[in-house]
Amino acid sequence: MKKINVVIVIALVLFGIGLILFKQKQTQTRQEYIHDRGVMVMPFDLDKTTHVFTKTDQGGIQQIQAKDSQDTEQINLIRTHLQKEKELFDNGDFSDPSTLHGESMPGLDVLEKSADKLKVEYSDLPNGAQLTYLTDDDEVIDAVHLWFMAQLQDHGMDAMEH
Repeated sequence: MKKINVVIVIALVLFGIGLILFKQKQTQTRQEYIHDRGVMVMPFDLDKTTHVFTKTDQGGIQQIQAKDSQDTEQINLIRTHLQKEKELFDNGDFSDPSTLHGESMPGLDVLEKSADKLKVEYSDLPNGAQLTYLTDDDEVIDAVHLWFMAQLQDHGMDAMEH
């Protein structure tokens, strides 16, 4: 009887370890998938850049920075991309993030219908550019925060929270 209990416990432990390893592999696969699909909407090289997401009381700040501050090609590509995204976002067009991350990405549904409640500001950074998302609407603030968290998860090592 004790031998059967030991076998059952060992089987359950091995099953649990297998589930953990499977989940880790799924996460890595999703991040690799996003990294590989990035070229569909982002002209810069994800290996040479970092996304930085900062949640604020009024929304958030999204930065894209070249890892090499002398890499003017990547810096110019970042700036061009974020200027384009600002124009799209101003009109409630979040099709690029939707194309990359999926239509059910957290926060996107609210952001798409809230163009009149969300102000998006563009600014250059020495090594890239940033978009600042500003609103006084709590639902839109929550949507920006959810959207940032989803991007952090999807971009993995290509992104960081500040």
